[in-house]
Amino acid sequence: MRVNAPPLTGNVDPRLSWWSVPVLTVAAGAVGGADRLARTLSWRRLLWAAFAGALVWSVSLAVWDGIAGLTRSPASPVDYLAALPAIDDVGGFLRTLVVDTRSLPTHVQAHPPGMVVALLGVREIGLATPGWVAVLEHVAAAASVPAVMLATREVAGERPARVAAPFLAFSSIALAWSSGDAVFLGIGSWAVALLVLATGSQGRRADLQALAGGLLWAAAIFLSYGIVLLALVPAVVAWRRRRLRILVVAGLPVAAALGLAALGGFWWFDGLAATREAYERSLARVRPGWFFVIANLVAVVVALGPAVWVGMSRLRAPGPWLLAGGAIAAVVLADLSGLSKAEVERIWLPFLPWIVVAGATAFEGASTRARRGWLGAQLGWAVLVQALVVAPW
Repeated sequence: MRVNAPPLTGNVDPRLSWWSVPVLTVAAGAVGGADRLARTLSWRRLLWAAFAGALVWSVSLAVWDGIAGLTRSPASPVDYLAALPAIDDVGGFLRTLVVDTRSLPTHVQAHPPGMVVALLGVREIGLATPGWVAVLEHVAAAASVPAVMLATREVAGERPARVAAPFLAFSSIALAWSSGDAVFLGIGSWAVALLVLATGSQGRRADLQALAGGLLWAAAIFLSYGIVLLALVPAVVAWRRRRLRILVVAGLPVAAALGLAALGGFWWFDGLAATREAYERSLARVRPGWFFVIANLVAVVVALGPAVWVGMSRLRAPGPWLLAGGAIAAVVLADLSGLSKAEVERIWLPFLPWIVVAGATAFEGASTRARRGWLGAQLGWAVLVQALVVAPW
C-alpha cells in the first residue's frame, strides 16, 4: 500500500545530523519568546511576526534532510512540474485534460488545471523550477497563519487569537508544507478569512470582502477539488450570524470562473468525474477503504499534535467551535468520500489550521508557564515525527 509508517505516508528512518540544528534552535526560541511576543506586540506586528515565524519554522523542518528536503516534492516525477515539458498550448491542455489523464503525472491527474496553468505562466520568466516552487509553497502556507488569526479574532475576540498565535505559527501541520497542497492551504485560508470578516461587516465593506473572498474561492477550486469542502467553515459562521447573503455574493465570482473555464474547454464537474476514474485505477485500488476511514483520522490526529488534542477537549467557547466545527465536518466528509486513502496529512492541509487555532484558544485561561509547556510539547512532537519519518514531501 506504500504506507510504510502507518498511519503516515513515508518510511520510518530515524536520523539526526547537523541539519537538525536549525529546527531545534527555532523550537527553543519559540518556547522561550513566542508567548510573550503574542501578548505584547501590536496586532498588526503580531500578524507579520506570526507569518515570519511560521515561514522560518516550516523551512527549518524541511531542511532536516538538507536542501533536498525543500525540493523533494516539486522535483518528483509525479508532481506538477513534470507535466510542463509536454505542454505547449494552455488551451490545448485545458481541452484535453479530462480525456487524456493517463499520460499525466499523478498529481496533475488528481487536480484541476489551476496549478499547472500557474506554473506555465511563471515558466515564461524562468521560475518554474523546484527551488522556486518550494519558495512558493512555504510562503503561501505561512501566509495562512495571519488569515486564520484574523478570522479567529472576528469570531472569538483578540485575546484568544493572540493566545493561539504561537501554536498556529509553530504547528506540526507544517511538516507537510513542502507540497503543492501548501499553496491550496494559503489561498483557501484567505478565502475563508475574508468571508468570515464579511459576516462581521456591513454595507459596501461586507460586499467587497465577500467578493474578494469569492475571487480567492474561484482560484482555490481550480487548484483542488476537495477544497470545496472548506466552504463549510465560512458557511457555518454565516449561518450562525444570519448573514447568508455573504455566501451569495461570494458565489458570483465562482460561478463566473466556472463559466469562463467552460468556454476555454474545461468543465469543472467533468474534471472531477475524470479524477475519480483516475483515482480508482491508481494505487487506491489496493488500499482497503474501511481501513483508511480509520487510519486517515489517526493521521489527522498525529498531524495536529498533543496541544491541540488537549485544547479541543477543553474548548467550551462557541466562537472557536464555529471554525473547528466546519473544519471537522469537512474532514469527516472527505474521509467518507473514499477519495482520500492515506497521505491526508498533506491532502487535508486546508482543513487543519482551523482545528489547530480552535484548540489553542482553550489555553486562554492557562498560566504563561502552562502555555509555554504545551507549546514545547507541540514543537517536540513535530521534531519527533520529522526525526522518525521520511515523507515524500
